[in-house]
Amino acid sequence: MYSDKAPEPVGPYPHARRVGNLLFLSGVGPRKKGSKEIPGVTLGADGKIAAYNIEEQCRSVFQNVRYILEASGSRWENLVDVTVFLTNMKDDFPVFNRIYAEYFKDNQPCRTTVEVNALPTPIAIELKCIATVD
Repeated sequence: MYSDKAPEPVGPYPHARRVGNLLFLSGVGPRKKGSKEIPGVTLGADGKIAAYNIEEQCRSVFQNVRYILEASGSRWENLVDVTVFLTNMKDDFPVFNRIYAEYFKDNQPCRTTVEVNALPTPIAIELKCIATVD
């Protein structure tokens, strides 16, 4: 399943795949569809991250997840499990956790947050989600 609003996958995989009444989302980052610019990221001449704003990236990731859910026949409230990958747990977790609480005020899926050394594109956050489909 693909969303016409979410950014193109960076590899040979779909945005999501449905199995029974479960929807498994591939890793979702903050990129915007059809653009090389990444919200909240400033790249240096070498193509590596020179500076970033984790709040902007979080909000963009959550919007991309919403796009994929809706294109796949699900919705935000149907999320049941979220795995979060951060590249800088120490600095970014407090901001991420605050923004996460705003978005998941009424629905609280299970969540795991891990730090990784890098992600496939120059981003600081990626989500892997599972939702139900009504």
